[in-house]
Amino acid sequence: MPRQIDLIRASKLPSNMMQFAAKGALSVPPDENIEILVYLAKHNKLFGDVARMTLAGWDEKASLAAASDPKTPREVLDYLIAPENLRPKLLPALLENPSVADRELAKFAISASPEAIATMLRSPRVRASAGILDCLRANPYLKADDASTVAELLRGHKSEVPSVPVAGSGPQVDEVIAVDGAEGDEVAAPSASDEAGEVPEEVISAYLAEHATEIAVEQDKPFQPVGGTVELLGSDSPVSENKETTETGSGTEKAAAEAPSAASAATVKARLAVKPKPAQRDNTMQKINRLDVKGRIQLAMKGNKEERSILIRDGTKVVALAVLDAPKISDGEVEKFALQKNVLEAVLRQIPLKRRFMKNYIVVRNLVSNPRTPLDLGLGLMKHLLLKDLKNISANKEVSETVRNLALKMYRQKLDAANKK
Repeated sequence: MPRQIDLIRASKLPSNMMQFAAKGALSVPPDENIEILVYLAKHNKLFGDVARMTLAGWDEKASLAAASDPKTPREVLDYLIAPENLRPKLLPALLENPSVADRELAKFAISASPEAIATMLRSPRVRASAGILDCLRANPYLKADDASTVAELLRGHKSEVPSVPVAGSGPQVDEVIAVDGAEGDEVAAPSASDEAGEVPEEVISAYLAEHATEIAVEQDKPFQPVGGTVELLGSDSPVSENKETTETGSGTEKAAAEAPSAASAATVKARLAVKPKPAQRDNTMQKINRLDVKGRIQLAMKGNKEERSILIRDGTKVVALAVLDAPKISDGEVEKFALQKNVLEAVLRQIPLKRRFMKNYIVVRNLVSNPRTPLDLGLGLMKHLLLKDLKNISANKEVSETVRNLALKMYRQKLDAANKK
């Protein structure tokens, strides 16, 4: 007999039963009940508000059992640790639950309350994680005593990755920058040989396992680029060029066909003689269009620069984010991604969660300059910009007025401070 949660996911439960489910009134085991509530809270527009209210007042003993159990589904644990949902008494259990991802703890650390910070600093897991501590260090509520503790713990981590200068990439950001969550991933910059090398299967398997729930939900979703194929890649991209050459035979033939009648026969003949560009990019698009979500994830992590440049714009979040986890990805690619308007907001939010990317000043500047960057993220990163970039952004009509005004204010403050020296 199928579980109630499976029926709900398949939209096979009657409306009256869905109401019972949103109130936690179904006759199912406690672990399944909380799984149902979280699913409705996150994915059901009709009953989501009721489910969230039910979860907020859910039995503390049952909630603590779910928070402590490593077998609790990842979606439930992610919901419980989210700052907007967390119940303080569950925090110690969630911190030590190995099934709670480090990145979720890092997201929580960046905006944790003073009371939560104290709890985190008592956690063996937090004290042993340089990534989480780095995010905790950026917390605006961190008191002086706690900041000293964090700094001391970080000094004890010999495995911390040092800053690696990026040639030609401008000044380096001297610390991890994180807004609205940070992961503190310590990803080594790829060497020249990485692009030609093979990506270890365990890297891909780990990503697939970590996002198994999302993949199961989106498995059959086709490739749908944000903004459409031509807008996604730009009119000057090879894919666009091939699209032009494949829609009506070839671009040169089309040009010849539309040539004015006064054009000489020699001109038309010359145009027709031009060989069309190879359809390599078109084949890449065809290959991507044939893949399901899991196949596109594997291509995002194992593929080449061209394939990553297409898949970063995938409308399926779990695929687009896989590009940022690709071992072969270069800083130059991320600089471009940070400035693109035809990517999911989730992509722009994910970039600051990678320590390596945030050490690159151009990435930071591009995120602030991108009108698609979420407002809270852009405002938080602005403090790291140089005078000339603050001035440029203050005059950039594409970004929001709030961003322009803050950039102008910060520009004036930094200019005054520089003049006083």
